[in-house]
Amino acid sequence: MSMALRVLTALGLFIDAGVHFHLAPGYQAATAGGIGQGNLFLLEGTAALLSGLYVLIRGSRAAYAVALAVAFSGFVAVVLYRYVDVPAFGPFPAMYDPVWFFEKSLSAVAEGAATVLAAMGLARSAPTPRTVRAP
Repeated sequence: MSMALRVLTALGLFIDAGVHFHLAPGYQAATAGGIGQGNLFLLEGTAALLSGLYVLIRGSRAAYAVALAVAFSGFVAVVLYRYVDVPAFGPFPAMYDPVWFFEKSLSAVAEGAATVLAAMGLARSAPTPRTVRAP
């Protein structure tokens, strides 16, 4: 069960990474200066790839915590920018995109699944309370 949880969590993160790497060039073209949405996609893809590898190789509590943070932040971002027109702030561009298309939907489902799986892995790897023996 532990290995299946690790593999499925990593798979969700790898799908997330693949979608972001695939879409990044098209989104960067829209914003040639500044950070750009394409660069943010590359950062998200890299974070998802590395956290997926970390969970797959280690499967530790820390690995699940990192995977949970990356997957959940990606899921929140895609849903937020789908439904809310957040204006540009600082060096970050406005990324409102009110349309669900295949890659975006795939990314959201993979991030959501990886979030749930990483949370399960984190809960399963929680330290158990130790009983104190009376002298």
